[in-house]
Amino acid sequence: MKNLLNNKYFLVIASVIMGLVIGGVLFSPSNENEDHDHSEVATNTEYTCSMHPQIRQKEPGNCPICGMALIPVDDSSEGSVDAITMSPEAVKLANIVTMKVGGGTAETNLNIVGKVKQDERRVYSQTSHIPGRIETLNINFTGEYVKAGQAIGTLYSPELVTAQKELLETYKIKESQPALFESAKQKLKNWKLTDGQIEKLVSSGVIQNAFPIKADKSGYVFERKVNQGDHVKMGQELFMTSDLSSVWVLFEVYEQDLSKVNIGQNLKFSVTAAPSQTFEGKITFISPLIDPKTRTASVRVEAKNTNGMLKPEMLASARLQLVGSNSESIQISKSAVLWTGERSVVYEKVEDNNGLSFVMREVTLGQQIGDYYVVTEGLEAGQEIAVNGTFSIDAAAQLAGKPSMMSPKVVIKEVANVNKIPTSETSKIEVEQVEIDQKAKTDLKPLYEQYFAFEKALVNDDYEGAKAAGGTFKDELSKISMTVFKGKAHELWMSFSNNMKASMEHIQHFSTIAEQRAAFMEISKNMIAMTKSFHPQEGTLYVQYCPMADDNKGANWLSQQEDILNPYFGDSMLTCGNVEEELK
Repeated sequence: MKNLLNNKYFLVIASVIMGLVIGGVLFSPSNENEDHDHSEVATNTEYTCSMHPQIRQKEPGNCPICGMALIPVDDSSEGSVDAITMSPEAVKLANIVTMKVGGGTAETNLNIVGKVKQDERRVYSQTSHIPGRIETLNINFTGEYVKAGQAIGTLYSPELVTAQKELLETYKIKESQPALFESAKQKLKNWKLTDGQIEKLVSSGVIQNAFPIKADKSGYVFERKVNQGDHVKMGQELFMTSDLSSVWVLFEVYEQDLSKVNIGQNLKFSVTAAPSQTFEGKITFISPLIDPKTRTASVRVEAKNTNGMLKPEMLASARLQLVGSNSESIQISKSAVLWTGERSVVYEKVEDNNGLSFVMREVTLGQQIGDYYVVTEGLEAGQEIAVNGTFSIDAAAQLAGKPSMMSPKVVIKEVANVNKIPTSETSKIEVEQVEIDQKAKTDLKPLYEQYFAFEKALVNDDYEGAKAAGGTFKDELSKISMTVFKGKAHELWMSFSNNMKASMEHIQHFSTIAEQRAAFMEISKNMIAMTKSFHPQEGTLYVQYCPMADDNKGANWLSQQEDILNPYFGDSMLTCGNVEEELK
């Protein structure tokens, strides 16, 4: 060792190696510093969900609510007091649609539906003017047309036979007793015999045993009340007829639209049986009563029916030209407005050097015209506003501390990481568990089948399928007899069924899948409560929840599978939601 230390070559080589090591430590890139920089970037970058901006986390991934890929938080709007900036990706994922506002851009028509009805003033009750027994009957089915004066049958009447004999006897002494003869004639006239028939009887001297019954009015027989061989009294109804040369069409108009409808307005409409043909009539009556269930009033249109195309109970639809609509006013879609009860707000689209942003604007609303509002203050023609996805914009504004629907002034607040899914109100409803017998469970089975068919159609965004399933659900609901539920179960069933019937009353008339989903939400509340009360199902059902449904209030539904398939949004947010409860 001593020889090595004294060797000058060894010392030189050792010095070179030590220099390389020290130089590498002092001057090479530091892995520690590089790791620290990456860590700092990861710490300062937050990720959020474009549809659920309350979700904030430090690393990329998927949204725990809807499963969408998280995107980096765009903080470019932090310096702006009013604007909420959104990236193009966020705008696309939130399905935000905008339009420019201006005079004359909105439709001024109101879509209404109704049914063809008989004109009640043209309904006639054909009665028997003579007591007796019906010998023959020429009208044997409903729907048959009869003309005024047509013989509709013959009738044997002992009273009429006696009256004819009296007439013939008094005729013999009419010269000496003219009052008796006139009295006998008047008796026959009271039974609707004509002067011609009386003169024929006097001249022939032959008493008729079977007397013809003639129709008083022309029309279609819609109700037959006697059969051949029946004994009838004077004044007893034989048939109900209706003259369909003119009919009523009764349209249902919501109470908020009644002020725009006037008696005397002309209206063009079509019927389901002939959608390509247009009919025309005039509004002659507006009901003074509002239906408490549908919140509508009946508006009567009188229409000529010369070709017989309009038949009672046909479905009709019309586009009503509204009264007092102003094509020069600023009109915006109803979907653009967020309404708190005191304030109405919209979001204006602004594009500048900082990118795309939205700014809240308070507006004053005037008359509602169909699917549009007239704006009296707050907007000018040419401004571009969001007409779809406004709730997503407002949610992002609230979380960023910007002016929003609920907070007109800026509130500076710290947004914490929020990954907890809220609990729905429906799941908190207390229900009373009651035993029901097997007959009741069997009767409920078709109702559940149609509920799940309704749910599946909404999941698939299938409007026609939802319409069919919803209609069948309504029919199955009406078939269930209240008598199969006893005691407390009877009270609960009446509550559940009445609520669901009210929700599904106009399922066949809904024109959008959004209306179908609103009805599905209401029946789901009752189906969940009923399931918890009666436990009629076999196997396990899942109570599932979407926090974005019902305008971000959240809503539940029943599912047969644990996996989330959202009926309130369909393909746009198919997996948004979570399982709240298992019902076994």
